[in-house]
Amino acid sequence: MTESTDSAETASDGGVEPTRRLESASAKVNEQFENIRRTRRRRAVGWVGFVVALGFITLQGLAATEFFDERTNFTWSHFAGRMGDYFPRTDVAGIPFLDIWTYWEFISANDLIYDAEIGGLLFQFPPNAGDLYAFFFQEMGVFAIFGEAGITLAMGLVGTILGFPLALLFSVLGSERVTPFPINFIFRGIMSFIRAIPAIIWALIFVALVGLGAAAATLAIALNTIGNLGRLFVEELEELEDGPIEAMRTTGANKPQVVFFGMLSQVKTSFIAWTLYIFEINVRSAVTVGVIGAGGLGAVVATQEARLVFENMMATLFVIFVLIFLVELFSQRLRARLRSNQEKKSIYQLIVGFPQRMADSIIR
Repeated sequence: MTESTDSAETASDGGVEPTRRLESASAKVNEQFENIRRTRRRRAVGWVGFVVALGFITLQGLAATEFFDERTNFTWSHFAGRMGDYFPRTDVAGIPFLDIWTYWEFISANDLIYDAEIGGLLFQFPPNAGDLYAFFFQEMGVFAIFGEAGITLAMGLVGTILGFPLALLFSVLGSERVTPFPINFIFRGIMSFIRAIPAIIWALIFVALVGLGAAAATLAIALNTIGNLGRLFVEELEELEDGPIEAMRTTGANKPQVVFFGMLSQVKTSFIAWTLYIFEINVRSAVTVGVIGAGGLGAVVATQEARLVFENMMATLFVIFVLIFLVELFSQRLRARLRSNQEKKSIYQLIVGFPQRMADSIIR
């Protein structure tokens, strides 16, 4: 290699400076270096253009949402005063603390997490067979014992259970692997129509059917489950490997057998994982739908907000946070157990080991 080749230096963009061309290299090699340099420059210009366009679109969006409108006044002092209403304080030795007891008084007085009347049927010594029968089969207290939180959880769970079979059916019929085009688009269109309307609107529609209450909210969540879960199932079915399906066909299996044993058997784990994920979303939706008066914790939040009792509203929000956190924790652990390549931990190990895992993450 000649002296000019040895002195060639790499440019900041990874290419070779024009003045440092590899004179001993062939023209094709130098042309390749030049192509690499041009590609990286075009990519850099493209990224700059993307960032500028994104900034422009963001400004347009801020203007559309009246962030720059004269009517929009950021009253920080009013906001800070309102936050003080959410967090009651108490002084201990002259030091202000958050008054947790105020929250607890409201939570216990309004049966947000425990209904003492229902619980009295279950927790008594010695146990009364008649009360136990009433708890499980007359009062149906498995969810009711947890008060308003239990009602919210029941809305999300029952909505998921009711929506799952139709979500599965519509996803199979909406898959092009099962139903030929364009018939499969009929089922996809139905699911798209369901998803296009939020659960809170569906609840308002179902009020005409069952009246305002938790039943309307549960039906709305079930319908939304068909649209959302069905769409996820369709995507899973479309990504299936052809091998097992073709193998089933070569054995003479008919179409239902191919669907059940060749397709659904491949995606049953991911189906369960997606169903648990939708269950998490449905519990959040149950809170949202409850705001219109459909019961549960959402209805309590709306009532306290209308009464301008913000500390009670904040107490309810804390209960919602704990409920959602526990549902996510349960769902994540169950999904982790479905994955064979992950270490399996119990909920106890998860909670007790949390400080150690947090410390390990920080050290990394």
